[in-house]
Amino acid sequence: MELSPKNEISEKLETKADPLEASFDAVVMAEDVASHSNAIDTLRTDVDGLKSQMIDISKASARPALEGIKGMTASPAAQDFVTKYLRRGDHTGIELKSFSGASGPEGGFAVPQEIDALIGSTLKDISPIRSIATVVQTGSAGYRKLVTDGGTPSGWVSETASRPETDTPNFNEIAPPTGELYANPAASQAMLDDAAFDVETWLADEIAREFAQAEGSAFVNGSGTNQPRGFLNAAMTDEADDVRAFGSLQYVPSGSSGSFSSEDALVDLVHTLRPAYRQGATFVMNSSTLAQIRKFKTADGAFLWQPSLANGQPDTLLGYPVVEAEDMPDIAADSLSIAFGNFRAGYLIAERSATNILRDPFTNKPFVHFYATKRVGGQVMNSEAIKLMQFSAS
Repeated sequence: MELSPKNEISEKLETKADPLEASFDAVVMAEDVASHSNAIDTLRTDVDGLKSQMIDISKASARPALEGIKGMTASPAAQDFVTKYLRRGDHTGIELKSFSGASGPEGGFAVPQEIDALIGSTLKDISPIRSIATVVQTGSAGYRKLVTDGGTPSGWVSETASRPETDTPNFNEIAPPTGELYANPAASQAMLDDAAFDVETWLADEIAREFAQAEGSAFVNGSGTNQPRGFLNAAMTDEADDVRAFGSLQYVPSGSSGSFSSEDALVDLVHTLRPAYRQGATFVMNSSTLAQIRKFKTADGAFLWQPSLANGQPDTLLGYPVVEAEDMPDIAADSLSIAFGNFRAGYLIAERSATNILRDPFTNKPFVHFYATKRVGGQVMNSEAIKLMQFSAS
């Protein structure tokens, strides 16, 4: 059948339109493929991000290691100590260090280094005198140190002159009185059986808190009998450094019984201390005394006490840090309520390096007690490095 001219033209247009439509379809298909490809890439990125978040969550939810030293992984000995001895009372394979002559679990066990380091770190943070004094670790209950009185004598000579003998320095032996410091925290067996209960951190915090409270009192007011001798229990005199007996502390009168004659007394206290010791010197007083001093002003209206201007820096009084020790006495007649000095040079704390723990599940059932002990001593080491203010007229 022959096509009419009109039909022939229509067929030619349809024939030419098919490739054009095909090209349009190809473009659309390419765009769809590109779109799907971008979607797949986005999905892959999201999946990778989710995997990373899952890893982070997994790490965060994992039980933290001991924090005695940051970033340190708990040693096998520490893990055994916690999981065996603290939680279950199983002392198989645990390092034994006897409290006395007893053997076996009755004697107690040395705390692993990680937990002991955490106790020591917490003690330093919350025990005010420990944070500014010299602390030495000893391997036995006793500790002795030789201190020269007046330094080492010397002399000047010419190049060819003979060298005459110099005076021999006087040596004084420092033997800080020691005592056994103990704490006896308790936890129920149900708490210890709970895997989510962080036994080592709880125990370290409890022991450190009890130790710090007892230490804070002993380093200030300790009698020296079965405990450290506090610096307020040293011999007191108003004599200057060059005539005062070794071991006795100098006090500076406030000028008025039970009060300040003026704020100038604080300036006198500062400058009674030799310049060599003022580098690193600190004021020590309790909160009640500090509350009175914070109200003092100079003639031009400026406060003597200055708040810290930077995070982590201490408040200052006359340019020196202030440590609040609540065991210092309140201001009263003849009280020694303010100490000023370089305690790093002036006061010595000697402690046996290991803390010992005895697990006691029998005394107070159903609670398990952890009887912790440590030998600690303390004494004034250099009496020239610490000065005291006595609230008296003279």
